[in-house]
Amino acid sequence: MSHLNRRQALRLFAAAGVAGMTAPILSACSSTDSTTGAPTAPSGPPIKIGMIVPQTGAFKDLGNELDNGFSLYLQQHANKLGGRQVTLVKVDEGETGDTGKAAAEKLIKEEKVLALTGVVNPQSMLAMKDTVETGQIPLVGSNASPSTLQGAKYIWRTSFVSTEPGQAIAQWIAANSGGPVAVMGQAGSGGDDEDVRSFVDFLKSAGGNIAGTPRTTPFGSKDFSSILGQIKNSGATSLYASYGGASAVEFVKQFRNQKFPSGFKLFAPGSLTEGYVLKQLGDSASGIFTALNYSPDLDNAANRRFIADYQKAFGTVPSTYAMASYDAGAVLDKAITDATKSLDSFSLNAAIGRLGQIDSPRGGWQFSQNRAPLQRWYLRQVRNDGAVLSNVLTAELTTLG
Repeated sequence: MSHLNRRQALRLFAAAGVAGMTAPILSACSSTDSTTGAPTAPSGPPIKIGMIVPQTGAFKDLGNELDNGFSLYLQQHANKLGGRQVTLVKVDEGETGDTGKAAAEKLIKEEKVLALTGVVNPQSMLAMKDTVETGQIPLVGSNASPSTLQGAKYIWRTSFVSTEPGQAIAQWIAANSGGPVAVMGQAGSGGDDEDVRSFVDFLKSAGGNIAGTPRTTPFGSKDFSSILGQIKNSGATSLYASYGGASAVEFVKQFRNQKFPSGFKLFAPGSLTEGYVLKQLGDSASGIFTALNYSPDLDNAANRRFIADYQKAFGTVPSTYAMASYDAGAVLDKAITDATKSLDSFSLNAAIGRLGQIDSPRGGWQFSQNRAPLQRWYLRQVRNDGAVLSNVLTAELTTLG
């Protein structure tokens, strides 16, 4: 597997500069200019795209990353998708399924958008399903992918299904845990503990052993000391912990305060140390192993352009959340180009279904039958790479979708 170390990536940021911002993205184009050889796309009347992201509340930081990724794609393409000028209408997703559904209704019924993108909260995705399906407006979601979302014809996801991180890393943990694995995680905002239960099933099927009973904490919990104390004395040699956002920050800090033995390993989905969370954790995240579908270390042309341009635009390294939103732009760009002769929401949805492979910073991927990516998964470990604390890519795990 070829990848960049973080120091190489940071040097690329400085070297690529403006050149990265103007590099052509071939995957979204249908023809080339006969004089310059530059890619072109058909033109047409302006279009309106609705973006649903949290602008307030607990999910705001994650919403900012989705906003950044999609905005970068538009910047690279002169604010056009499929050759058409874009008006991007942003509505606050809020923190609940009800506020997410209200955002979708506003964009579909009042703003009359051609398509939707964004959506952070899985409960929002589930709550707005009927609104999207009844309105026949394609939603290219760039984060929330609950496995319980079934039977949707107009909802596509560019991130991953919620149970896949645990599935991707289970076999590796079974081979590298050194003994029984304790399991704990946060219930979803709807109160379900599916991600924890599914990981336990994946680990057992891979030959791993569970230490005691898996523990689930309520959504938004920030006190984990009692459970961590129990795990420390349980005989477990490692812990798999499924947390994200503010809960991830508090969990890791309290895990360190317990002073587990030096050989005790902490495994997790990528959300435990990804993006803005890693910045808040600092050195307390060192050594944690995670599974995710993306790392800025990946060495491919699309990723080199993406990280250079993102660094220039926002002054930081992109996360999987920003990458998935960037890819939502690519999906809409290609599909609008394909459907442009008779463009409406129905023909656009059909065009998304015909897309084939997307040339992405994560590597090439395509939609599977469940309208989520068929993609590779990677093992990362938080390490100091030069002066930068990073999720360093260490191995390729599997392909899921």
